[in-house]
Amino acid sequence: MLKVPKHQVAGHEAIGGNLGPLIDDSGRFYKPLQDGERGTKELAFYHSLSSDTRLPDRIRRFFPSFYGSQLLEASDGSGLRPHLVLQDLASNHLDPSILDVKMGSRTWYPEASDDYIQRCLDKDRTTTTVSLGFRISGLQIYGNKESGFWKPSRKDVRNFTVDNVRLVLRKFVSSNSPFDSNVTPDCCFAHSVYAGPAGILQQLLELKAWFEDQTIYHFSSSSLLILFDKESVWEGRTPFAEVKLIDFAHVEEGNGVIDHNFLGGLCSFIKFISEILTDLNESTTEARFAEPDKKCLCNAP
Repeated sequence: MLKVPKHQVAGHEAIGGNLGPLIDDSGRFYKPLQDGERGTKELAFYHSLSSDTRLPDRIRRFFPSFYGSQLLEASDGSGLRPHLVLQDLASNHLDPSILDVKMGSRTWYPEASDDYIQRCLDKDRTTTTVSLGFRISGLQIYGNKESGFWKPSRKDVRNFTVDNVRLVLRKFVSSNSPFDSNVTPDCCFAHSVYAGPAGILQQLLELKAWFEDQTIYHFSSSSLLILFDKESVWEGRTPFAEVKLIDFAHVEEGNGVIDHNFLGGLCSFIKFISEILTDLNESTTEARFAEPDKKCLCNAP
């Protein structure tokens, strides 16, 4: 029994008679192949990735598991259509907070048409893509059982400024309500989620080390998907925080050249995460110095 993904934050959605991905109850994600060479290229990439011995095992875990392709009834009622069968990344998470971050200061690929490049340039210049080397494409942040998810509209996300990005990355790891724009995020879960040997920052640094050397692929218009469960932190458990690479319709051969476009965006994103931890460490130190007997209640290092 296929259904519309509950936790999709970006991309085409299979609602209102539109073409989009579907999921099942066994943890699989069915992504319709895009028209033309984009769908063919993404399918070919997954097949090559599965057998590419140049890809280290420590890096392979950052990609969704691939189970082949399957002809399925398309969500828009247009008949049978080939779908990629992938791991449903949200299926192992309970009420996950999610960020979809499109990487690179340019999102077009060299062989694209002039019209496609111009459309990408227009979007890149009016978002944080050019200024930061990445942009948030979609997100949801879990508040609590009563409030549910804070999920800004696609239009609001597209209009994010640099300051909005900083704010969202703090809200993502805060215990206070993400809905209230007048409340300063407390970053209460930053050390649990961003820091530590299994935290988001360490995973990003592993990817960075690989991108500094790898010349196999160039990932144009690909994204990082970041997920974690806030409930697990509240219950005192180590949060299951994940970083995954997704969206490979525009992957090109590296031909011995480092993917500086993706790497630059990744370095910029790492800087933003690191700044949150640095600011939190400094404010915690100041608070302890001012009130040495007062204990911090929020995951202090």
